[in-house]
Amino acid sequence: MRRKQFTALGAVAAVGIATGVTFALATSSSAATSALPNNWYGSAPYVFVNDPATPDLGSVMDATGQKAFELAFILDSGGCTPSWNGTDNVSGDTSVGSLIAAVRAKGGDVSVSIGGYGGTKLGQDCGTPAATAAAYQQVVSKYSIHAMDFDLEEPEYENSTAIANELGAAQILQRDNAGLVVTVTMPGTTSGTGWFGTQLLDESKSLGFTPASFSIMPFDGGFNGGSSQTAALDAFHGLLETHMGWDSATAYTHEGVSMMNGRSDTGEFFYQSDFQTVLNYAENNHLGRYTFWDVNRDRQCNPPDNNGTTSSTCSSVPQNSWDFTKYTVQFAGATPPSTTPPSSPSASASPTGGTGGTCTAAAWVSTTAYNGGAVVSYNGHTWTAKWWTQGDIPGNNAQNVWTDDGSCGGGPSASPSSGTGSCTAAAWVSTTAYNGGAIVSYNGHTWTAKWWTQGDIPGNNGQNVWTDDGPC
Repeated sequence: MRRKQFTALGAVAAVGIATGVTFALATSSSAATSALPNNWYGSAPYVFVNDPATPDLGSVMDATGQKAFELAFILDSGGCTPSWNGTDNVSGDTSVGSLIAAVRAKGGDVSVSIGGYGGTKLGQDCGTPAATAAAYQQVVSKYSIHAMDFDLEEPEYENSTAIANELGAAQILQRDNAGLVVTVTMPGTTSGTGWFGTQLLDESKSLGFTPASFSIMPFDGGFNGGSSQTAALDAFHGLLETHMGWDSATAYTHEGVSMMNGRSDTGEFFYQSDFQTVLNYAENNHLGRYTFWDVNRDRQCNPPDNNGTTSSTCSSVPQNSWDFTKYTVQFAGATPPSTTPPSSPSASASPTGGTGGTCTAAAWVSTTAYNGGAVVSYNGHTWTAKWWTQGDIPGNNAQNVWTDDGSCGGGPSASPSSGTGSCTAAAWVSTTAYNGGAIVSYNGHTWTAKWWTQGDIPGNNGQNVWTDDGPC
């Protein structure tokens, strides 16, 4: 797979995805910061940094609910020296550090992406796995990172010594950094991955190195929409079983996908519906990673088709800004907002489920988007949001978003939008986004969501989202 690079306003802007090994590291330097749950690192979309098209990530977080981003790329500027995009040495950097601090100030985090297509990789230049790991450790320590991504593409991809250095370095970092989570991503083909990809799997197996997941990039290789991508994932699943010696369930758990939004380098098109197709596959099979290249491109061109060309700053397909990022939010298990969420919950909003008595916090409202730290009252208790949330009922949410701060006085439960007699599950609400496993009542029955859904009527939905659990 090839990933072109474009020059935009004097800066190199990568268009194709660079994917690779993700490390989650619990470290700290300039400011203490806690690691996010691993689901966020598995959903982190890529961002090309130090480029005029790099978006304001705080605004993206507000508009989508995304909490983690992959910052690209770490390359070698010479002599086994880690640098951003091969030019800005990590040792003297301040601009990326400021970006990371801004994301963390909003309750998010980043991973750092290594490699990409083209340029000189540290694995090519550092000589040994230990030297390669030492160079990457500089990045870990500099930015107090919790995640690192190794993008194993050409020309390094075809260099067995360089790949051995990268995988060996990943193994060393995993061993030496408590809490390290590693994913490896390689180019994808319609057969899953090619010969060099299978050699990469064999090298991992021989090292005794087991990452959290191996991901493929199913684009720039004769793909045509989401169904061709899921077919490639099926094929790759078989390769994981064969080369890593895993059973089917283990192989799915260790499998991931990295896509490209909109028009690819080779003129393929991947629309929002294709992202939904792959998301359904990822959720149904419990994949470990679902991401894409990149947030810089997650907005509409002018004109929308960009005159039939691929852009580094927009998708070349019709869309609202950050449409594709919202799919990674769904994979993380959160509900993306339909509009930019407010900085704090609206005290004047009319509650759909409130609390009376002595509760002083504003009543929880199902349609309000709450940021981490927001305090509400619901069902006679006060609750504090751990992170961004919308539609997750305090005390009855699969993502465990809300912390119960204790009783604050009695009050009613949420009023259903469609009644169900003696049913005890919360009534289905057409405007609420439900995650897989959510239980609702509708038309006298209890229903369980198979995957993320919004607006699909239980018992009458073309996607067959809801399982009928019987009368209630």
